[in-house]
Amino acid sequence: MGIISKGAKCNVEGCEKEGARSLNTTKVENAGLHVSSVGKKTVLCKEHYKEWKKESKDDRDLERARFDKF
Repeated sequence: MGIISKGAKCNVEGCEKEGARSLNTTKVENAGLHVSSVGKKTVLCKEHYKEWKKESKDDRDLERARFDKF
């Protein structure tokens, strides 16, 4: 069983919603979200995951382009 299926709550400060995704804590903090997690993984609810996707779109595009073959 994963951390999400065990019923983990969102790790963003002030949020108590159910977790939907778990991501690397460093990547979440780089996107500007303030998390209360100290481990490698951070749990995000659906709304904060959407916010993370929006904030990190450029970084993810660059990361993907680095591995694309021309």
